[in-house]
Amino acid sequence: MVRELLTIGTFARAARLSPKALRLYDEVGLLRPAAVDGESGYRYYDPAQLERARLIAWLRRLGMPLARIRRVCDLPVPDAAEEVAAYWRHVTAETEARGRLAAFLVDHLSGRGSTVKDTTTMPGIRYAARSEPGPVRTSNEDVAYAGERLLAVADGMRGPGGDRAGAAAVDALKRLQTLSVLPEDLLGALADAVGDAERAIRDIAASTPSGEAVTTLTALVWSGSRLALVHIGDSRAYLFRDGGLFQITHDHSYVQSLIDEGRLTPEEAVSHPRRSLLVRALTGTGSSLPDLSMHEAVPGDRYLLCTDGLPGVVPVGVLRETLAGPGGPRQVADELIDRAYAAGAPDNVACVVADVVADVVADTAADNAADTVADTAAEGSPAAGDGGAAR
Repeated sequence: MVRELLTIGTFARAARLSPKALRLYDEVGLLRPAAVDGESGYRYYDPAQLERARLIAWLRRLGMPLARIRRVCDLPVPDAAEEVAAYWRHVTAETEARGRLAAFLVDHLSGRGSTVKDTTTMPGIRYAARSEPGPVRTSNEDVAYAGERLLAVADGMRGPGGDRAGAAAVDALKRLQTLSVLPEDLLGALADAVGDAERAIRDIAASTPSGEAVTTLTALVWSGSRLALVHIGDSRAYLFRDGGLFQITHDHSYVQSLIDEGRLTPEEAVSHPRRSLLVRALTGTGSSLPDLSMHEAVPGDRYLLCTDGLPGVVPVGVLRETLAGPGGPRQVADELIDRAYAAGAPDNVACVVADVVADVVADTAADNAADTVADTAAEGSPAAGDGGAAR
């Protein structure tokens, strides 16, 4: 028995899709019509295609990209269900930073987030920074910087321009140290500085044979008791508070996306052959946006910023144990580098350690003079050769 085909208009109404959407899905090969009139080009659909069309409509309402919808539609039902679940886990992870920003804006706009305080009671920081090439590396593109209002690490992609890209990204943020920025204006100022970094990296890329220059960037900027975080790539920021260690950044890497989708465990990711491949980084094109968020500085907190060479070989439990030690930032930074070297350190390692203290005048001046600021971009940070923005 031959089924009667439906016109595109009738099929669109039944599937709750527009004819325009159906034409798009035909063009991309997602939902081909059953027949096309040779003279008029008019499309006709089989009623049996309604189930696929409705599934596509539901997935589009979730915001799923067309390429991923095609994958879901072609999978057996149980696998398709897991694919949708994995996608939603990924969406949830990606929106965490936006949620933190929204909460900050709500507090700020409603007046609950006022941070006007007596500057004599403002928290200050003690800090130290260090960057070292891995024992098996001949170059080091890792950058570590620490100042009274800025902490930053960057990891340039190995090759021409990588070291300059990392340094340029950090340099673009240094002007924030001398600007008079209210806490509520920090995120905007930080976003503007990242734009400056992108333009600098674009110029660097234009001077390289490949036309590329890529770097990660993770940085904290202080204003009063508030601090703004910018993050893109797989360098990390950790907060050690009340004996617990919390990673406050989310890796923008290929293996992290597999973890988010439930396809890989964190333990498996450590030895994955594409663990250095980035899905987001600063490239000079502005095509990838960094995560921006606000945090409250609490006396007693300890922050660690590091490139991936440190957590790549030093387990999180050892990081927590080291950060819990009695030493100051310089001693802890040195110990972290030593632990990375003891573990083989196949990659370069850069880290910044900072302690939040209660009295900015009394506690920080002498300690920061001793824990000298390190602003290091030695000679290189290699790339795992998977293609893309790998280091």
